Amino acid sequence: MTVIGILGAGQAGSTLARAAIAAGYDVVIANSRPPKTLRRLVDELGPRARAASAAEAAVAADFAILMFPYAPGDRLPVQELAGKVVLDNNNYMPWRDGNYPEVDSGAKMVHELRQQQLPTSKLAKAFSHIQFHERFQIRVPSDALPALVRLARPAGAPDRKALVVSSDHPEAVALVTRFYDDLGFDTVDNSPLSESWRSAPGTPMWQRSADGLSREELIESLRRAQRAVPPPGAAPTHDRS
Repeated sequence: MTVIGILGAGQAGSTLARAAIAAGYDVVIANSRPPKTLRRLVDELGPRARAASAAEAAVAADFAILMFPYAPGDRLPVQELAGKVVLDNNNYMPWRDGNYPEVDSGAKMVHELRQQQLPTSKLAKAFSHIQFHERFQIRVPSDALPALVRLARPAGAPDRKALVVSSDHPEAVALVTRFYDDLGFDTVDNSPLSESWRSAPGTPMWQRSADGLSREELIESLRRAQRAVPPPGAAPTHDRS
């Protein structure tokens, strides 16, 4: 049985844990506090879930998912995740995290910076444009479900939606494709990581992410994305205030 290590137990991490367990996966979940603080969540998730430290979750995992924003000072379980596929659902949001000069200048994507933090892992940007909460405007009762659940469909369904993956590692793309399929979504490969700006906040596909896009629609939206060019001589400063 495949074991997923989920690092980050907030709304996104706990919602993904529920969906993964429903799809037949086992989950080891961790946060920045002692595992005992996750006792209530683990009880809700049932016998296929357990809490652990981040390092323990990384060791137990066949692959791992990082469910928290990037920060330069993050202390990640590098050795425990060596050789493993690691999914990153982070988005670059300066209003939340502050500015990073490498990203603002276009020199690096935030996921490339995360890959640098995990040099011996195979990083993939995944789950970055699917909502883990209810729809912002409730139209029908099902809108109260997280989009990860609300938009899921079986393979071959005419209204099946697609999700993006970006990675520098083909094996990571293949793993994410299988995982997406198990959760009820098609996949669009938008590799390598340097192309991950096409699925960033503010792009055409992002603007329609609340209700999802088909594979064909997502491909076209990624194609239409235009990259913002920083003004000549711009030198953004790192400010986490």
